[in-house]
Amino acid sequence: ASAAAFAAASESSPPRASPPRTHYDLFPETLPEGPPPAGHFPIDSRALRREFLRLQARAHPDMHRAEDKARAEATSARINEAYKTLLNPLLRAQYLLSLRGVDVANDESLKVEEPGLLMQVLEAREEIEDAHSEADLEVPRAENDARIAASEEALEHAFKHDDVEAAKHEAVRLRYWVNIRESLDNWEQGKEIVLQH
Repeated sequence: ASAAAFAAASESSPPRASPPRTHYDLFPETLPEGPPPAGHFPIDSRALRREFLRLQARAHPDMHRAEDKARAEATSARINEAYKTLLNPLLRAQYLLSLRGVDVANDESLKVEEPGLLMQVLEAREEIEDAHSEADLEVPRAENDARIAASEEALEHAFKHDDVEAAKHEAVRLRYWVNIRESLDNWEQGKEIVLQH
């Protein structure tokens, strides 16, 4: 093969992209700035979902030759995991902290020592248990959504300023609010509420 043919072939084939280092790298359209502090903690979930669906359509194993299926399955699994993690604010916070060497997801010693927070959690649990219909959950759901939004704002600030301690503290608080949201979403009349810490 001549040097000219080799040069023409290499010009027509796209350069190999470097493998993604973080979940954020998998979603360059939605998260072009990457993870905080360069990027933001809050994520546009609709844009993330659209990009996720486009990525999965290209990565789906059925779209690849037999010899490439294993790689396509691994890529598809990685895209799924990244999407699931980035979509959920608690999993996102835990992931960002893990990138900094902090494991709040599995560290049971991390508890919030705030009597006011614990009272809010207990009151929310009682409101959910005392509900007789979905309508009874509208106010508790709105209040909890506001707490989750406030936690996301606090995490944005903490990650922007690379304040790992504040991010750890807020991730633990957010764990309570996400557990309350799950209890609200899974509510059934007369069913006991079990909140995970």
